[in-house]
Amino acid sequence: MTLSSEATETKGKQSFAALFESTLNNVREGDIVDGTIIEVRDNEVVVDVGYKSEGILSTDEFSSPGSLKTGDTIKVLVESCEDRHGMVLISKRKADKYLCWDQLINTKSEGSIVDGKIFKKVRGGFMVDIGMEAFLPASLVALKQSKNLDQFLGQESQFKIVKINPKRKNIVVSRKDFLEGEKEAKRATLLDVIQENQTVKGRVKNVTDFGVFIDLGGLDGLLHITDMSWGRINHPSALVKVGDEIDVKVIGFDRENERVSLGLKQLQESPWEKIGDTYQVGSHVKGKVVNILPYGVFIELEKGIEGLVHISELSWTKRINHPSEVLSLGDLVEAIILSVDKEAKKISLGIKQMGEDPWTGMEERYPTGSTVEGTVKGFADYGVFVELEDGIGGLIHVSDISWLKKSPQPSELFKKGDKVKAQVLTVDTQNKKIALGVKQLTLDPWRELTKELSSGTIVRGTVAKVVGFGVFVELSSGLEGLLHISEIPESKAQGLENHFKAGDTLDVMVLTMDDETRKISFSLKQHSPDDEDEE
Repeated sequence: MTLSSEATETKGKQSFAALFESTLNNVREGDIVDGTIIEVRDNEVVVDVGYKSEGILSTDEFSSPGSLKTGDTIKVLVESCEDRHGMVLISKRKADKYLCWDQLINTKSEGSIVDGKIFKKVRGGFMVDIGMEAFLPASLVALKQSKNLDQFLGQESQFKIVKINPKRKNIVVSRKDFLEGEKEAKRATLLDVIQENQTVKGRVKNVTDFGVFIDLGGLDGLLHITDMSWGRINHPSALVKVGDEIDVKVIGFDRENERVSLGLKQLQESPWEKIGDTYQVGSHVKGKVVNILPYGVFIELEKGIEGLVHISELSWTKRINHPSEVLSLGDLVEAIILSVDKEAKKISLGIKQMGEDPWTGMEERYPTGSTVEGTVKGFADYGVFVELEDGIGGLIHVSDISWLKKSPQPSELFKKGDKVKAQVLTVDTQNKKIALGVKQLTLDPWRELTKELSSGTIVRGTVAKVVGFGVFVELSSGLEGLLHISEIPESKAQGLENHFKAGDTLDVMVLTMDDETRKISFSLKQHSPDDEDEE
């Protein structure tokens, strides 16, 4: 190649370069320019800004990278015309921030409400796209703290600007403050329009043992468990769960204290309204045992209708200490309606009335004065219980055990299971009591045994019992009398148990005898006036 041809080629290259340079945009560092997306890759986007090299952006700079496509025009900030690889260094995020900043400063201030979308989770919170990036602290993302912060990613909402830093061009926003303001506005509106007997819609906010708290839209109301159903429920969670939207009725409203009482069952007619047509005194009913208390059993006759079987109405004959001895929850039973009180919403039931009263005709079966035989079933301080037939028993009072002993110990004379004969003294069918006596089976020996006893007579006896007020002395005939402490010499009256022991032989003087009360009193003072020891 000749010198002239080389010069011509060089000149051509120079003119082409000059022509290429003339087609480029006048791009300077710090400029915000339009760029065209020419390629979308997995994690980055290639952008043509009209410069001799393209710029590359990370997909992290886009709030919706999935929607990007070739040919889209975007604004970018030129940070450097050439990096070490010869590429133009650009930033969409910074361009957005600069472009949006002036507009926000001119139109918004702290306290303003803006639209935005939570697009990225960062340390301490989230980044929100409000036209530029704004920081949303995690503590301000919701009304209540949440452990699952990922649920807020991608949510579009409104936010309240809580802080603007002009120097750093930073904005902090709060979703919580916006929600609280919205809630307070709804609450104020609700307080103006709410009234009793009004049906409102709410969302279940919390479920407790005693009821459910309903969010009515800024104002909470309580739906008590007793107002949830006409029927019996064990726990509110059986009907509703947190998050459920339900219709409820306002049954009480305290405007001053902003308290709302709600009802769910009140949306339906009370089953007690037609109770008189269905349940009448004397009719037979069937139901399920739904509650057992010490005083009786509640039977569910239908949803919302329950009757009480009092413990006294469970059996004619059995002595029942607690209803659980004969019935269990879930048992199906038959009963008779004893009374109906529609106003008080109460039905009294009887189970024992399903069978014949065994006390009917009792006076004919056990006439007064007749001799009967029964089995000893138990004891009390005041007597012995004797079973005459299944479920039918009588009482032998201590005073009817012996003609001679005034206060015998029943358990010392009888044992459980013993067969005993007795005389029927009285039959009280109304109170279901039969009084029996053992001593009445023999003649009263009082007069025969006391005919030789008179005041002043000296008799010998045995100490039967020592009590605080004296000593009971039993004579050989079986008669028993009291040696009162006042009739005991002073030297022995102090600490009776030290001077008198059961079984000791004692000579005493008969002081008085009362045929009517069958009482004998003895004296040791008048028998031993000089306080001599007994032989």
